[in-house]
Amino acid sequence: MSWNDRKKQFQHRVANILDIPRDLMMDLPKIVLLGDVQVVIENHRGIVVYTSELVKVNTTLGELEITGLDLSLKNILPDELMLEGKIKSVAFTS
Repeated sequence: MSWNDRKKQFQHRVANILDIPRDLMMDLPKIVLLGDVQVVIENHRGIVVYTSELVKVNTTLGELEITGLDLSLKNILPDELMLEGKIKSVAFTS
């Protein structure tokens, strides 16, 4: 088992013991999808691509790709962003 795997297991156990949400303890992205019209991404690492049909967001798990129509950035903060439009797909890419 690698050092990174042991570190993740330890963080997971600590989060469970202290009842801390995993997304905060492990620095994971939190993605909230509201129907097919809005997506909120917490713990992001910046926008890589931004068009009206494709948005790629960097996260600790890799790039998150959102496709759709009339996509627009409604809010961006250092750790949270909100996109609106007709969302077709949300997926992690390698």
